[in-house]
Amino acid sequence: MNSHPDSPLVFQATNLAKHYDAHVALAGVTLSLGHGGIVGLIGRNGAGKSTLLNVMAGLTLPTSGECYTLGTRTDLLDSPELTRLGFVMQEPRFVEWMTVELHLEFTASFYPSWDRDLQGRLVAMLDVPVKRRLGELSTGDRQKVAILLGMCHRPALLLLDEPMSSLDPIARSRMLELLLELMGDDECTVVISSHLLNDIEKVANRIIALDAGRVVLDEGYDELLESYAEWVVTAKDGQSLSPFTEPCILRQQTSGRIARLTVCLADAPEVESFATAHNVLVQTRPLNLEEIYALLLRGQEVVA
Repeated sequence: MNSHPDSPLVFQATNLAKHYDAHVALAGVTLSLGHGGIVGLIGRNGAGKSTLLNVMAGLTLPTSGECYTLGTRTDLLDSPELTRLGFVMQEPRFVEWMTVELHLEFTASFYPSWDRDLQGRLVAMLDVPVKRRLGELSTGDRQKVAILLGMCHRPALLLLDEPMSSLDPIARSRMLELLLELMGDDECTVVISSHLLNDIEKVANRIIALDAGRVVLDEGYDELLESYAEWVVTAKDGQSLSPFTEPCILRQQTSGRIARLTVCLADAPEVESFATAHNVLVQTRPLNLEEIYALLLRGQEVVA
């Protein structure tokens, strides 16, 4: 069967594995993506992010497991699906002798849905040098062209592999604005893999983390933020604080009468109860994505 019964999903994988000889790039990945939303795909180098994106695009075939993109098994993706798929690769490939303008025209000829108004707006927003040959462009300008090629046909599924690593801060900010607009206008599903976690947290509404080829976190971003916090604890009596033993405390640093606690809020007591029990003052702040990710890398349990 070529078509998946859950075709309203833009992507679905079950026990997806990819091996390169002895190296395991993906190890039993199971996940699904519906229409709309921006997914932040995070993980350290070698975690399997680029492999997963390549499998989703049909550029790499899985070793085992089931994998469907836009309702079709990924090894059978053809024009009907590929014209609805956008992929901005980490190292884009072009016809180097072409000018940017000619390359855009050449690519647009393959897509009935190519949006020339969007192309013009992107060229202006990102300051793309359309008259220059692609082989003469800087790394940052090549990345801008790749973004145009991946987005101007208004795909239903847009895959971005480190799309902003070479962009200057202004271009990155405009790119993030565009992603939010694209999601709102087209119900496009965006999957963005990046080490720039401060950029991801500005746009993503779902976070998927890979480690050693496995999904170790899959959660809504707002729910993730609500699950962890830092408590700055100050002793009221001026005495040095002793270590706290509550199981909700994932990490603590104590210096005299002040302690910083990283807390899992799912099983934490109320702040007021904690403060009363220990005769302390407590100030709270949410953790950002980079701090939560650091917990994950240190082997702390991060769960939905």
